[in-house]
Amino acid sequence: MVKLTSMAKRQQRQAKPRLDTKDFLPTTAEEIRELGWDQPDIVFVSGDAYLDHPSFAAALLGRVLQSAGFRVAILSQPDWRTPDPWIELGRPRLFYAVSAGNMDSMVNHYTANKRRRKQDAYSPGGEVGLRPDRPTNVYAQRCREANKGVPVIVGGVEASLRRIAHFDYWSETIRPSMLVSSKADLLGFGMGEDVILEIAKRLDAGQSLEELRDMRGVAYLLGKKDQLPTPETKTLALPSFEEVREDKIAFANMTRILHHETSPFNGRRLTQAHGDRMLVINPARLPLNEVEMDRLYDLPFTRRAHPSYTAPIPAYEMIKDSITIMRGCFGGCTFCSITMHQGRVIQNRSEESILKEANTIAKDPEFKGTISDLGGPTANMYRMRCTDPVIESVCRRLSCIHPTICKLLGTSHKPTISLMQKTRNIEGIKRVHIQSGVRMDLASRDNSYLEELAAHHVGGHLKVAPEHASKRVLDLMKKPDISSFDEFAESFKRASQAVGKEQYLVPYFIASHPGSTVEDMIELAVFLKQRGYKPRQVQDFIPAPMDIATCMHYTGLDPLTMKPVATVTKLRDRMTQRALMQFFAPENYYTVHEALVAAGRQDLIGSGKLCLIPERAPREAGAPPNRRTPSKN
Repeated sequence: MVKLTSMAKRQQRQAKPRLDTKDFLPTTAEEIRELGWDQPDIVFVSGDAYLDHPSFAAALLGRVLQSAGFRVAILSQPDWRTPDPWIELGRPRLFYAVSAGNMDSMVNHYTANKRRRKQDAYSPGGEVGLRPDRPTNVYAQRCREANKGVPVIVGGVEASLRRIAHFDYWSETIRPSMLVSSKADLLGFGMGEDVILEIAKRLDAGQSLEELRDMRGVAYLLGKKDQLPTPETKTLALPSFEEVREDKIAFANMTRILHHETSPFNGRRLTQAHGDRMLVINPARLPLNEVEMDRLYDLPFTRRAHPSYTAPIPAYEMIKDSITIMRGCFGGCTFCSITMHQGRVIQNRSEESILKEANTIAKDPEFKGTISDLGGPTANMYRMRCTDPVIESVCRRLSCIHPTICKLLGTSHKPTISLMQKTRNIEGIKRVHIQSGVRMDLASRDNSYLEELAAHHVGGHLKVAPEHASKRVLDLMKKPDISSFDEFAESFKRASQAVGKEQYLVPYFIASHPGSTVEDMIELAVFLKQRGYKPRQVQDFIPAPMDIATCMHYTGLDPLTMKPVATVTKLRDRMTQRALMQFFAPENYYTVHEALVAAGRQDLIGSGKLCLIPERAPREAGAPPNRRTPSKN
């Protein structure tokens, strides 16, 4: 195939028709009228800007419904202070679909230290304040105010992770299921394409909301006089909301049961009393097969932000030229919410579908030649799954790779390697970067994958996540021993040298994770010093709803063993752990010095090879804390 010349590319760009609102799902009453509709069937209310790209939920779910013949309108980042935007858009015929957006709103709005973030990556120009805290609740209320009697279905990451009684880090309280606070009719959890489509079809066929309660992947509240439907599977009763609010042991028991009942193959229906009402959580949806996954990503996305936006949207700029090849994660890291939302079973697209998307991107006149990522929750779990379906159907193991990699797990990287090779050979694609995190313990099993990665898919730096150096903390995280990082680092270095490239790993570590004491952070600091790493960015542990690590943070117990776990709750202690990870920064000198002295590790203060800080404070450190001018506040 002959490559396009620069002139030809410019002519092609000039010839490209400009997209207008008719290429998108309608977002205003005027756009709805232009399509000749009397009303939409479904209104999707989202806390994110409307980006018609498969990486964004409103677009993906909207296109799925559209492909099935439903009329879908998008109400994106509406002014929540009044129901007027809902009223102006019109009454949906079937239901409202409400989502906070691609992220939990509280994680989106606040740092680990509960400070307001200065940018919202999912808003035009990164502007903050275009959605409220916990918008799922607020939007659901406005739906009811604007059009009484229209069913309200909530979903997305925020609702999915708050479908049960949960610890809310930002208010330091135990909050009830989001069904209670939102007063929604139904909550869809997990990735919602088949859930929302089934809801639409059944409501369109005249079924009542009560008849939808047999669906997988939904949760609902029974009324005071409602009877619990006869289940297809056994039902387990969780400790009540009132019990987990008052008793941390009950909260830990609830967390353990919940996580062991998340398998779509053997998870049972759960109930939890909330006062005189009963929360019911049905088993998870079955994983999508390859044909179903392809059908989603082959839909006619424009891959553009809606024309109404005049400012760039940071999240879109970052992800517009990336390709999702799979979803799900079987790692089971206790601090990560991916498994609880996307599931443990890897769901894959076909190579044909992925290459078709890559070709579409390559032909876009605005494409600069670089695919920014080829991955998903991880870079190298594509097509990996249990090799014994019988065992998989009954297995309740929370991680397929911790404490050891299961002997039944298929870990071949051949499909991933083939995909990488074919994608970068597409006409118009100059580079294919891998930005999703590489799971090191899996990658180390395949030298050919590492060689392929180092030779063609790393732009100088590769992200990996060892997370800590302490074996005890790593076990609480369900992460492999730090020796696996050293092995991987050495293998990656050799692979890079073999192709004549100077490339580096960018390791990510977490401060203040449950179980991590000052002594553990000193161990991590020594590890970093020995290997010459100076992390410029530090991940502070954020207790997200429903995570096992969040339970540890709140209760001081590991819910899987019920053994005590040391936790970091005070801001001062969190800042100390963060400073120890950045021991080399002058502004951290006095904090690190105090921590080392308190821990009896004066051997790490001085001019020795392994010393973290010098005997004397550098000038940039400023005056010692007890000599600083007191704050007027």
